[in-house]
Amino acid sequence: MATAPKSASAFRAACLASLSAETRADFLRSLSRREAEALFYDWEFWARPSQLPPEGTWHGWLVLAGRGFGKTRAGAEFIRAEVEAGRARRIALVGATAADARQVMIEGESGLLAISPPWMKPLWEPSKRLLTWPNGAVATAFSAERPGQLRGPQHDLAWADELCKWRDADAWDQLLLGLRLGTAPRFLATTTPKPSGLIKGLLGDPGVRVTRGSTFDNWAHLAPSFLAEVVRRYQGTRLGRQELHAELVEDVAGALWTRGLLDARRAPPADDYVRVVVGVDPAVGAAGEDEGAETGIVVAARRRDGTALVLADLSGRLAPTTWARRAIEGFRRHQADRLVAEVNQGGDLVESLVRTLDPAVPFKAVRAARGKAVRAEPIAALYEQGRVFHVAGLETLEDQMCRFTANGPEGPCDRVDALVWALTDLMTGPDAPAPRLRRL
Repeated sequence: MATAPKSASAFRAACLASLSAETRADFLRSLSRREAEALFYDWEFWARPSQLPPEGTWHGWLVLAGRGFGKTRAGAEFIRAEVEAGRARRIALVGATAADARQVMIEGESGLLAISPPWMKPLWEPSKRLLTWPNGAVATAFSAERPGQLRGPQHDLAWADELCKWRDADAWDQLLLGLRLGTAPRFLATTTPKPSGLIKGLLGDPGVRVTRGSTFDNWAHLAPSFLAEVVRRYQGTRLGRQELHAELVEDVAGALWTRGLLDARRAPPADDYVRVVVGVDPAVGAAGEDEGAETGIVVAARRRDGTALVLADLSGRLAPTTWARRAIEGFRRHQADRLVAEVNQGGDLVESLVRTLDPAVPFKAVRAARGKAVRAEPIAALYEQGRVFHVAGLETLEDQMCRFTANGPEGPCDRVDALVWALTDLMTGPDAPAPRLRRL
């Protein structure tokens, strides 16, 4: 792990802070307007050392810090510095959603527009998702929910914000594949921690420098009422360790699945499937892509040896027609035998949506007569018996699984519900495989 150096400007800032209020006031009054403006926009002067980029050679900088640490400001100032120095000409700005990219990274209080000096302020064209600086450098805003946007464009610098919220791992792969301009393309990732495969991979990458920090590192610039409330509500809790102190908290106590268990249940896609099922837990309503509950859509297959393989997680915050279309596309792509969907909330609407788009899809409606945990426990037992495996790239689904306890889920569980419906149909239904003794 690398720690950002104390620059000469940071040293001067510390010296200034050590002066009395009267002496500081005299100093500031002695500055001309031009000098005062230059000082105001001198990020190295004002930044904490942990908000400055690491020294040395690296291709990635991961800022893993708690809420309110100043990650967004550090990210925006790094992009600004690289642009002004002429080291970055084509930049990708990727948020967890399109709204995050625009409202936080670009238009936010610590975003690129707010921190840029008047003489180097970029032009923002929302309809084009484009920022253009006076020196010709350009940055394009992307949503991690639309990995296809990142196919094709090339960049020499990228800023990825809140990786822990990214629901599609393909977005990260596409971003890295596009970092191919210049002699030394680099990326910055700013996020609160979550023990996903993506974050763990970055922590183990020797070319990535890591900066860690907590909410309380920036206490002087946070509202006292906010600090008092978060300490009262979250200090000493698992969520507080993760969101405030930026600890990588691995497992929830009492979870039905653990990361160690799931890591031991990896398998590549195969071609010996006996049956394939698409499980759906619908979010019934008109919620858009950036709001409301997710619709869980999980594809799983049973193999000839009686084990199951989870093939895909197609879940998302989708309007009803959109999730129905995506589920059918998954059905076709994986040559599934059945689409199983919970109809507790939507009733006949769920089936009618599917039938309207493709009447030929074999559809099975299921109703939840028992609690979520009761339905999930037999499926968790199949994992412990070594009878269920996952392909790579299911991090968001696995995050939900590792927060699901015998008392129910800690947070959203739409993907887990879809998984449970698919595996229940495959492994515990009337045509499920019978247990067999294996000759040793």
